[in-house]
Amino acid sequence: MKQTFVLLLTVLGLVALTGCNTVAGIGKDVQRGGQVLQDAAK
Repeated sequence: MKQTFVLLLTVLGLVALTGCNTVAGIGKDVQRGGQVLQDAAK
């Protein structure tokens, strides 16, 4: 039972880290898109 719990925590941790990287990547893409729009408005 303890091994299953540790495995579950490990998997959840990896999923959380992957999700953070994905969200950070989307944020950078949105930021770049906003910069392009801002430059076009000038």
